[in-house]
Amino acid sequence: MVQLGKGYAKRSTPSYLMSIIGVSVVLFLLGVMGWFVINANKLGEYFKENVEVRVYVRESVSSKDSLALVSYIASQPYTKSYEYVSKDLAKQKYLADGNKDWGAVLDKNPLPASVNFKIKSQYATTDSLNKIQNDLTQNIAVSDVQYNQSLVTNLNNIISKISLILLVVAIVISVLVIILIDNTIRLAMFSNRFLIKTMQMVGATRWFIAKPMDVRALLNGLLSGLIAVGGVVGVIIVSEKWLPEIRALRDYPLLSLLFFGIILLGIGISLLSTHRSVIKYLKMKLDDLY
Repeated sequence: MVQLGKGYAKRSTPSYLMSIIGVSVVLFLLGVMGWFVINANKLGEYFKENVEVRVYVRESVSSKDSLALVSYIASQPYTKSYEYVSKDLAKQKYLADGNKDWGAVLDKNPLPASVNFKIKSQYATTDSLNKIQNDLTQNIAVSDVQYNQSLVTNLNNIISKISLILLVVAIVISVLVIILIDNTIRLAMFSNRFLIKTMQMVGATRWFIAKPMDVRALLNGLLSGLIAVGGVVGVIIVSEKWLPEIRALRDYPLLSLLFFGIILLGIGISLLSTHRSVIKYLKMKLDDLY
């Protein structure tokens, strides 16, 4: 048995090396695709959270009521950030945009004060914004509530289409990855089919034969996953150096989940494919191995 184990180690090393490389490459491609999906999701959230709602304050409202309105908006779960724009600040922004001063025509500032706030991404839908609009218009300090409805509608349509396309692509790639990894492992085990059968013929049990190969598959899968994760991290670092703006899209929890999934997938498929191949060759007759 000792001599057999040495022969096994020598004969299986090249096939396992190619298996590790093959599985790493496939997992790397899946990881890069997963990173694209995460970035697309974060980019969609970024655009949604830049939707601005403007709540215009009535001219005759008291400062107490204005303060109460600001406090109310700030306390709402849909508010991401807010800004109170006084009449003077509204005029400054108006002139900063290149518009002409009306001082020669009007004695009074016609621009109303407003509370401008940006919403959280999950509220960037037409239904949610309509509810927010209806709620705020009931406030005695509010004269009008406005947001770009066409922008919200188009934004959600575009994001939905992109998300659907990425989902379909991710599913297809995931299926292909599983098939490719399974075929790579089975090809590596094919070169050891006679060794497996020989061990069985000299009296080794299925567990004795399968255990070291399963352990080796687990370690190979772990190594393949770590290599793939290292490759994805390298792509992220290089991409962020080349395009620093995408650094703002980095999502550590989702990236951690992606990396964990890559490693788990590498271990799971390697172990399952190896064990299945061992059992398959153990059940085959010697003549069928040729």
